[in-house]
Amino acid sequence: MSRLSPINQARWGRFRHNRRGYWSLWIFAILFVLCLFAELLANDKPLVVHYQERWYAPVLFDYSEADFGGPLATAADYQDPWLKQRLEQQGWALWAPIRFGDSTINFSTDVPFPSPPSSQNWLGTDANGGDVLARILYGTRISLLFGLMLTLVSSVIGIAVGATQGYFGGKIDLIGQRFIEVWSGMPTLFLIILLSSVVQPGFWWLLAITVIFGWMSLVGVVRAEFLRARNFDYIRAAQALGVSDSRIMLRHILPNAMVATLTFLPFILCGSITTLTSLDFLGFGLPLGSPSLGELLLQGKNNLQAPWLGLAGFFSLAILLSLLIFIGEAVRDAFDPSKVH
Repeated sequence: MSRLSPINQARWGRFRHNRRGYWSLWIFAILFVLCLFAELLANDKPLVVHYQERWYAPVLFDYSEADFGGPLATAADYQDPWLKQRLEQQGWALWAPIRFGDSTINFSTDVPFPSPPSSQNWLGTDANGGDVLARILYGTRISLLFGLMLTLVSSVIGIAVGATQGYFGGKIDLIGQRFIEVWSGMPTLFLIILLSSVVQPGFWWLLAITVIFGWMSLVGVVRAEFLRARNFDYIRAAQALGVSDSRIMLRHILPNAMVATLTFLPFILCGSITTLTSLDFLGFGLPLGSPSLGELLLQGKNNLQAPWLGLAGFFSLAILLSLLIFIGEAVRDAFDPSKVH
């Protein structure tokens, strides 16, 4: 903390003073790290195997059944009772807490799919036999990575466009504003659905489509800050001294504009996650079978006799978005100098 400037120390103090936002940040960080290493928490392969005085790492490498004394050279199925018994008799295996991956089907259950929560499947299984908790972990990771990348790319584009319009003004600002008015008036969701139905959707394709229609969130905020700051005396003095426009924009005006921009980022991240969830719920998102919170909500709608599906998807999404909203409120308070301890 001693390396921070007095202004940033005051901002950090205001952020910590908002206890709800401060603890939400810690909870969100822990959940994000857990989801990043979902393979260590939910996997149908052992993390480490010690078999006949040799070490194996199935979570990192693929092994055949023949490596464990089987007759076939096909990929080892660690859910096979024969292989489980062989590993127990001639070695040992370290398993993840949840012995199911994002696409593992639980064939050992006696209850038809979707099966209710049990000691084997803590949140039950979905209509395809997948473990709900494992799919939530993997689906949350995809949603967070998608939301963070969409927020980052769209923010960079929005800041660049808003800075250019606000600093130069004139015809550049006029033409830019008319273009944004036309572009923002388009039915974004319907266009995304249309493009997704024409082209096979994937993670990067969906990211590109949503960036095309989602980069305008910060344009107005940054544009207003640059319009205000470009007439300041120190900016005019820098222009008179021959300082380049790019240097003035990056070194003197952009830091002030970032104060207002940072307060919007958690809310933009919420919108990005909701966009992917909505597309998955409507069937125009990630490829079929991909772990997704939207797909889990869709299964809950289609299987009203299995309430654990809808409840698991709802609470997962509600907790995630609530944490981001609380963090956003704390960041807003941190950059508000009127807030005191």
